[in-house]
Amino acid sequence: MTGILTGIILPKGDWNWRLAFLLGAIAAPAMILLLTGMSLPLQSDIPSWAIISGGLLVGVGVAFGGGCTSGHGVCGMARLSTRSIAATLTFMATTFVTVFVVRHVLGGF
Repeated sequence: MTGILTGIILPKGDWNWRLAFLLGAIAAPAMILLLTGMSLPLQSDIPSWAIISGGLLVGVGVAFGGGCTSGHGVCGMARLSTRSIAATLTFMATTFVTVFVVRHVLGGF
């Protein structure tokens, strides 16, 4: 999703399908809610500012990392791409350190 959104913000000539995909990702849940009345409950103990900040940081990381964690971790590693293996190891190490600091140094959320 981040790569698709980046392609809209910084157009590369394939803007139409990206916009259609994102609009569909927003419209589909809205249509399900309107047609069935069903909604997925969203509950989290994490403050909204932390979720938004995390999303923005992930977006920046995707742009600088040349792809997302699943792209590098699943597709890139399956191709034995050295760059993807290094990126995935970096993602995992950063995640371990971040979780440790947030939960044990800062006291968690």
